[in-house]
Amino acid sequence: MKRFALNSATTKRWPLPDLVAGCVDAGVSGVGLWREDLAAHGAEATAALVRDAGLTVTSLCRGGFFGTPGWLDDNRRAIDEAAAVGAPVLVLVSGGLPDGSRDIDGARAHVRDAIGELVPYARGAGVRLAVEPLHPMFCSDRCVVASLGQALDLVSPYPAETVGVVVDTYHLWWDDQVWAQIARAGREGRIACFQIADWVTPLPAGVLLGRGLPGTGCVDLRRFREAVDAAGYAGPVEVEVFAEEVWARPGREVLDEVVAGYLTHVA
Repeated sequence: MKRFALNSATTKRWPLPDLVAGCVDAGVSGVGLWREDLAAHGAEATAALVRDAGLTVTSLCRGGFFGTPGWLDDNRRAIDEAAAVGAPVLVLVSGGLPDGSRDIDGARAHVRDAIGELVPYARGAGVRLAVEPLHPMFCSDRCVVASLGQALDLVSPYPAETVGVVVDTYHLWWDDQVWAQIARAGREGRIACFQIADWVTPLPAGVLLGRGLPGTGCVDLRRFREAVDAAGYAGPVEVEVFAEEVWARPGREVLDEVVAGYLTHVA
């Protein structure tokens, strides 16, 4: 349990003070937060709430979406927010193709250049940027970075201590190259965040809310944990699930099931 962290997206409708109290009661020491949490409670109040409870913020989601107007200012704000709550990592989701575009190579090149613009600001704030590749089904509208290898190629021009990658089981489980790419990420010192969710079918309409709690789907979660461990990653293991049926349940009930699934299928 030393490495276990609950991402607040998993219990989306559990008010943050209740989530914090529930984590303390369950012996959970780490929480991953979303910018929506900070918008609702304020960065300083959120930082105080988590700090006073003795919890650690493991990551902040999310920056990125580099094709949207104002992306640079918004990502600088996200970096400031991560620093304010003590999150060592800001997760970046790149965004999809620009409206009407079919130029996926150009979109990926823009992501690479946009990260470069953020590097000095992130370094000054002491926040590490973490590029998250998403499953290819999200390429058009959410993330043109669709594999761990692509993410590593995109971040390679930048210092590893400032720019890393996210290994998320939900998005990467299908890729037969992922094990070699996790090993590569370890050699290059790029694993900044490790997130767990299972893959369950059939997917719901819209597919975004189709993640499963650990042990409810087909992903070999322990193999991923062993792979990132072998690559030298010793940081938090965040459970991050988006699912309407999970969100509808009481937060503490979900947390207890998440912990049980983590201990059985991940640890």
